[in-house]
Amino acid sequence: MKLTAFKLYQVPPRWLFLKLETDEGICGWGEPIVEGRAETVQAAVKELGSYLLGKDPLRIEDHWQTLYRSGFYRGGPILMSAIAGIDQALWDIKGQYYQAPIYQLLGGACRDSIKVYTWIGGDRPADVGAAAKAAVANGFTAVKMNATEELQYIDSLAKVEAVLSRVAAVREAVGSQVGIGIDFHGRVHKPMAKVLAKELEPLRPMFIEEPVLPENNEALKEIARHTTIPIATGERMYSRWDFKKVLADGYVDILQPDLSHAGGITECKKIAAMAEAYDVAIAFHCPLGPIALASALQVDATAHNAVIQEQSLGIHYNKGSDLLDYLEEPNVFAYENGMVQIPQGPGLGIAIDEEQVKKMSELGHNWKNPVWRHADGTIAEW
Repeated sequence: MKLTAFKLYQVPPRWLFLKLETDEGICGWGEPIVEGRAETVQAAVKELGSYLLGKDPLRIEDHWQTLYRSGFYRGGPILMSAIAGIDQALWDIKGQYYQAPIYQLLGGACRDSIKVYTWIGGDRPADVGAAAKAAVANGFTAVKMNATEELQYIDSLAKVEAVLSRVAAVREAVGSQVGIGIDFHGRVHKPMAKVLAKELEPLRPMFIEEPVLPENNEALKEIARHTTIPIATGERMYSRWDFKKVLADGYVDILQPDLSHAGGITECKKIAAMAEAYDVAIAFHCPLGPIALASALQVDATAHNAVIQEQSLGIHYNKGSDLLDYLEEPNVFAYENGMVQIPQGPGLGIAIDEEQVKKMSELGHNWKNPVWRHADGTIAEW
């Protein structure tokens, strides 16, 4: 079996899908995307994809190593996301070739399902209490919200109190048994992160996410001294080498690599194993499309330390097109009692509605994240 072609589809709301084709009629799907940089990732996939033509798609590890190591300059969001989508599609082909879900080819499952959480607060969180109550009514047992809008290095007590009141409203709405993830989104600098981590502790969050930007991960040591809340990070870290230091330092409790950013299934399986050796949990980042989610669930099935899975159904980014719109059988991601079953079909376990993909790719998208500024005119972290 040989790889014969690859096709790219830029589809709303902000995704990029990749289809790999073979001479035996087996096709695989991947989701290589950096949100806000879809066209840049397309160019990278085209550069890397030309190497694959004529190759045996089953030699996944060799292809991964070649795509990564054959470039003198390597790593980073664009190249690793391009590799990630290619890797997902290769695993999808391999699973279909052997008529088995990918998790069976990774050693088999250690779980049948995994807890999922749903988003309740967008870029500028507002009425999160009501949203949380609705999420629980829909069966979710965990939610996640953005903690704050933009914050200066040293900011006002009023902004701290606003964060606390929003999280308190959620806790009051859902009670003590529902998990609340609080995403700092890298918007918070170390001085305010210390304050917020300490002040939020009585509300018992499930975790605080990206309390500082990953380039400032050395600050996690000091933040950890101020709180017992589990610290999560990793959505903007792209390979096992990026995760080495945070694991060795010992201040992170949950790693959140993204299956569409951190080298795909091949790499994220290795990152999960590294985390397990340090007694650190995995909660794969995934505010993306169905291919990314299916990829994450296949690795979740094999990772003993996977504790919860992000998913994007109804997320504030998905206006106009949502998670299930590109699937022939949307019930593959049926959520029940806050859990989702691991897909059992061959490969990724999902059937992509290619006609819908083609139709929506004609519409396309040019999604960009907002640019925020502080009152004094300086650029703010989004």
